Amino acid sequence: MRVHQVADDVFTIRGTDVNMFLLRDGRDLTLIDAGWHGDAALIEKSIRSLGHRPEDIQAVLLTHAHLDHVGALNHLHRRYAIPAYTSPTEVPHAHGDYHESATPLDVIKRLTDRDTLAWAARITAAGGLRKNPVPHIHPFPTEGPLDLPGHPVPVPTPGHTSGHTAYHLPEVGAIATGDTLVTAHPTAKTTGPQLLPCFFNHSTPATLTALDSLESLDAPLVLPGHGRPFTEGIAEAVARARAHAITLLS
Repeated sequence: MRVHQVADDVFTIRGTDVNMFLLRDGRDLTLIDAGWHGDAALIEKSIRSLGHRPEDIQAVLLTHAHLDHVGALNHLHRRYAIPAYTSPTEVPHAHGDYHESATPLDVIKRLTDRDTLAWAARITAAGGLRKNPVPHIHPFPTEGPLDLPGHPVPVPTPGHTSGHTAYHLPEVGAIATGDTLVTAHPTAKTTGPQLLPCFFNHSTPATLTALDSLESLDAPLVLPGHGRPFTEGIAEAVARARAHAITLLS
């Protein structure tokens, strides 16, 4: 199965080397991130496996506008009229007005082992070379907790992209960190809380600074954009990610 319950009414969907999260309130759902373009059918199948319909999604919240997170947004909007929201800073990035992401050349330079080669093949098949702007996305409609299932609270974490946002879920003690803090990636050599390799980040120093916004949150459960959930708390995750960053920046 690609969908797993990780907290009360919180589920992770494992896409093509990327995570998405469902928040449930009765029949209504919030989806955080939307995988690759090729993950659309997986998202629908995962939702139906929980006894829901895609139409139950009240909105999709985007951490940032990289191809492995915006993937199914247009499909969900066209087919089910599901709105999508992100930070005001990230909206023009999602619209395709500018780009803050690794290029195919950045990836090609790093195809040095079987794991990375296999990952590159998987993401290419999932839409890794496909442009995917999201014209319908809007900035958050309100400040503070959003009036959506799970009552997620946007937490600005600029660095990986200029408008990157994490989502605090205080009702269940969790934080969806997007790509500000991950626990694994096929291009990384270690597992555990860490920053993504520098070539993925618009600014690795700013990403490191963004950890300051996360470490004091009440969040025993960390839900990263890549890798397994981390259950030792956000403060410990941040400490380990900072230690890992020393090797990235040295």
